[in-house]
Amino acid sequence: MASFPVINMEKLNGEERAATMEMIKDACENWGFFELVKHGISPEFMDTVERLTKEHYRKCMEQRFKEMVASRGVEAVQSEINDLDWESTFFLRHLPISNIAEVPDLEEQYRNVMKEFAAQLEKLAEYLLDLLCENLGIDKGYLKKAFYGSKGPTFGTKVSNYPPCPKPELIKGLRAHTDAGGIILLFQDDKVSGLQLLKDSEWIDVPPMRHSIVINLGDQLEVITNGKYKSVMHRVIAQTDGNRMSVASFYNPGSDAVICPALELVEKENKELYPKFVFEDYMKLYAGLKFQAKEPRFEALKGHAKNN
Repeated sequence: MASFPVINMEKLNGEERAATMEMIKDACENWGFFELVKHGISPEFMDTVERLTKEHYRKCMEQRFKEMVASRGVEAVQSEINDLDWESTFFLRHLPISNIAEVPDLEEQYRNVMKEFAAQLEKLAEYLLDLLCENLGIDKGYLKKAFYGSKGPTFGTKVSNYPPCPKPELIKGLRAHTDAGGIILLFQDDKVSGLQLLKDSEWIDVPPMRHSIVINLGDQLEVITNGKYKSVMHRVIAQTDGNRMSVASFYNPGSDAVICPALELVEKENKELYPKFVFEDYMKLYAGLKFQAKEPRFEALKGHAKNN
């Protein structure tokens, strides 16, 4: 098995740029995932994000999670549970309008740190989208524009903790799925693993690395690239010990953005492999079908486009 792609972004500024771009291209085409190091967000700042996220979980969420588990009688289950994810989460919205001031229980320092983290991740996402444009041979800025809609992209963060689980063989941390949106930037725990992706019918661990950002591609990039890049099934395995932190930020199209394969890429293939649709319509469909294969979602929207 080829080793998981790790990209040192500093190498984009020197003579190793071409080789690094080739690594990104290969990761997008064959993995749907890659890990960034030296990405420009300072290690000290990332340590602060991690410390405050873990403190917030202990103070505000741990007890609630334990109560939920007790109420579901999870300790006593004997067979696999398919309708529960072993995770404790909350969501922050950054774009088009931030809700970070309204989210309850967040201490002021944590609020400010997450706001700053989101601003740095947004910049990184847009830089990455331009690198993808370069690799695809389409105009710089094309992907950002495709995501724009009338109010700009949507950007939000799902903050998760995966507490120790008494029966990891029966309960998934997070069931297998592809991500619906655009490009996902994940800051994950470097001590407790659990994230896996499906490659060539095998589940592969995404290695926890200190201060790295894991990138994966969502369904919308698969559509816009006309299938050149694919979104990939991934899951989180629950663990018996350790509490895994995951801060996943989703840079997605605006709700009214019209998504379709890029014309230049359709012309190269001589075939349009995906339908044209409004992102919001895709999300409505995804809401009920998240843990199923993506292909029927694309198929359903073919009919949808014709009916509109």
